[in-house]
Formats: sequence, C-alpha cells, structure tokens
Amino acid sequence: MHSSPPAPRPGHDPPRLARAGLSRLVEPTDPAAMLLLAALGPVPALEVAAGARPIAAAEHAVFARAAAEAGYGPRQVDLRRSLARWSARAAELDPAGDLETAARAGAWFATPEDPDWPVALADLGLFQPVALWGRGDRRHLPFPAARSVAVVGSRDCSTYGRQVALDLAGALAARGWSIVSGGAYGIDQAVHSAALATGTAQPVTVSVMAGGIDRLYPRGNEDLLREVEASGLLLAEAAPGCTPSRYRFLQRNRLIAALAAGTVVVEARWRSGAQSTAHHADGLSRPVGAVPGSVHAGTSAGCHRLVREGTAVLVTDVDEVLELIQPLGTATVPDRPGQLSVVDGLSDRDRVLLDALPLTVRSRPDHLARVAGLSAREVLGGLRRLEERGLADGAGEGWRRRR
Repeated sequence: MHSSPPAPRPGHDPPRLARAGLSRLVEPTDPAAMLLLAALGPVPALEVAAGARPIAAAEHAVFARAAAEAGYGPRQVDLRRSLARWSARAAELDPAGDLETAARAGAWFATPEDPDWPVALADLGLFQPVALWGRGDRRHLPFPAARSVAVVGSRDCSTYGRQVALDLAGALAARGWSIVSGGAYGIDQAVHSAALATGTAQPVTVSVMAGGIDRLYPRGNEDLLREVEASGLLLAEAAPGCTPSRYRFLQRNRLIAALAAGTVVVEARWRSGAQSTAHHADGLSRPVGAVPGSVHAGTSAGCHRLVREGTAVLVTDVDEVLELIQPLGTATVPDRPGQLSVVDGLSDRDRVLLDALPLTVRSRPDHLARVAGLSAREVLGGLRRLEERGLADGAGEGWRRRR
C-alpha cells in the first residue's frame, strides 16, 4: 500500500515543494535518486520516491535510459532497493513544514529553476544539489565562482597553518575575492575570520554547512557563523534539522569545490576532508593548490601527498594562488613593455582565450570554452593560432600558456 503524497499548502509551488521534500528524503549523491529527478522532474520524482505511487512503465523506460547513458547498470540503480531505503524517511515527510521551519530561522530556499541559482553548480552534472537552503542576503547568491577561492584544511591545525590561512585568505579577500570554506574549527575558522576582517567582495565569504540551515554547527563557531550570515552566505543542501554527520561533510565538499575558481589546501592529514575537497575540485577541472609544511608534521602530510600525486600545485603566497587560478579569467595580461607586443595582432576572441589559458596546469578545450565564453570551434581554431605564435602549448592532456 502506497502512502499519500505530501499535501500542498497555500502559497507553495508544487515543484519547489517537491524539491524541498527530496532534499530530506534522499541523499544528494544517491545515483538512483538523482537519475529519477533528472528523468522525471521534481514532482513525479518525489511521488515515486516517497511511495505515493508506482513508477509508470513509460517513466521507468526513461529512467533506465538515463541510467544507461550515465554509465549505471540495473543493479547499481535498483529502484526496488532504493524505495525500501527511502521508505523510513518518506513516512514522516513534510516539505511544507521544512520550508516554514527554515523561514522561522531566517532562511530561504533556492532551486535550480530560480534565476539566481549559482550557475557553477551545473558543473556537478547529475550530482548538483536538489536545492539549497540559505541564510544571509539572498542577493549575493548568484556570486561568480570565477571570483571566489575555496580555502580549506584541518580542524586540528597547527599555529603555522592557522597563520598561513589567515594570510592567504586575508590577502585574497582584500583583493576582492570571495572566500568559500566549510565553517569548521581550525583552518575554516581562520579563513572565514580573515575574509570578514578584510574582505571587499560581495559576498565576503561563504560557508557551506553539512547539516540543516537552522542549526549553526559547530556550536563553538556560532558567533563566527552569524558574522558570516551578516556579511556573506550560509548554504546547506540538507533539510532543516538534519544532523551534520560524517558522510554529509564529505558530500558537501563537492559544493565547496564547485562554488570556487580553485581550491587551496592549507593543511591536511594523510586522510582528511580537505583532501576530499581537493579531489572534487580536480575532478571539475578546477586548479588545486597545496601549502607545504614540515615533513615531520602530520597536519601537512596530506598537502605533500596531493603535490606528489599531481593533484595539486605547490603554493606559498597569494601571488602564486592567483597565478594558479588565472585560467578562469581572473587575471589580465601584465602591463609591461614586451608583454604588450605579445598580444598585438590577436583578435579579441583570441585575447580572451589567451587570458583563459593556465600557466602551470593544463586545461581541456571544452573547459576553456566554458571559461572564455567561446564556441568549441572558436577555441580549437584559437588554440592553433596561439600555438603558431608560440603563446600556447598543447599536449594530450590539455593546453596551457607558454611562458
């Protein structure tokens, strides 16, 4: 016997209500849930996932086709098992109540259908958030990822790590960059504090929370998080009241990576959440920087590992961080004699493409097309022209600017 679907209340738009329900019912990296949402849309997806009705034959065909196209086999996205997994939460589903709880906490609710949805989250593909619950001035929500840097690291940071985090985040924020982090103790705490003290961007800083937006966690950072709310944004994808459990911390790391032009890991142990954020950034073709530390310090072992494995580039100051994230159009060609002659004769489109090329890492043509705002044909033609002039260097894994 199927349960009844959540009853709409006056003033609640059905798709928004459905997304609010899905944000509580399913985990954001559950492939079966995300495929169901992508295949059917929010309202039918919630009806099926919550057990309000069985999936129709035509809908199941669309779902199966979407799963196959995404590379998932029937066993990996078995709907019968998924429905059994979701049934316990479905019994107490009340999305309208969650929206009202959020409103009482001074929070708002955003969905991918809203015009102010952060466009950078689309890079997460199938696993972009079902929705976002937020606190702070919503006018800041569509902030550009191209002018944001994620700075993350260990909760149990050293004095050295904390000082480096303060210096880097403070210098970036003073130059007009938004700082994205996780609101935790240690490095996160330092970078949010530095951004609040020196930041000039809007928003100054963004904290992506692992639990519900109505609970400021950790409790010891409540005052800091309220300051973030006042000058920046608090964001969460979990429904109000959700506990910030370990797996939710790992899930939210993909959002931190997606909302920034690049990620800098200040300190990280051999196994840490900060490394998770770095790997998400790398998977999104976002550059990753890692700050070196003592070879005897366990808090820097993860940073050294990221550099050694090729995931991250070693960075030691704000100028090296800015050089690293330059491919996202954040730096201009230096105004020096000799540099000016380099771009003489280039078309406007080729100049934009040159600015989008990284100096140290390599970038794929499809990524350069998104960064530069050019078509694939314009990028490929421009890369060949830049290569002929000795300005670009292409290899199997991608392209970079030739020094």
